[in-house]
Amino acid sequence: MLNLRQLMKRERKPGDLVFAVLFFAFAVFLAGNLDTQTRWVPRTSLFAQPSFWPTVSIVGMVVFGALHWLGSIMSKRIPGRLREIGFWVRSLEYAFWFMIYVWLVPLAGYLLSTVFFAVFLVVRAGYRRRIFVWSAIISACVIVLIFKAGLQVKIPGGALYEYLPTSLRSFMLTYL
Repeated sequence: MLNLRQLMKRERKPGDLVFAVLFFAFAVFLAGNLDTQTRWVPRTSLFAQPSFWPTVSIVGMVVFGALHWLGSIMSKRIPGRLREIGFWVRSLEYAFWFMIYVWLVPLAGYLLSTVFFAVFLVVRAGYRRRIFVWSAIISACVIVLIFKAGLQVKIPGGALYEYLPTSLRSFMLTYL
């Protein structure tokens, strides 16, 4: 017969315990806020309740998060945890760049901001050859054309557009 330690045995990664704790804490946070986000409607069948499926999924997150945490605690310590967490934190740099991009779009406009950041991120990632830079420029222009002209997504024009001649400004606001 299998005991609990054999059942929980699997290959672990250095950041496993930290991930398990963070995931479980997030699941408990969601469970604690479930009442304020969804509701149970009287005289409605169980599966049609607005709260049923969110409750099922969050209860699953709590249960499996607790089991993952328990399994991580029961396994032996793995060296390299801080190095793994440092790798996770370094990836937050790109979230920071995205926030700057979001801040810049209303100032410089969607086209200019997208081209600038596409080129910047390609160079930042270490791709400095001309082919990569031109690919980033072309990709950014295609993305802008698809979203603004093709899908007609309403993205506010940049404050920089106010300095353009009237006909060019209306074109830029509509299509770019």
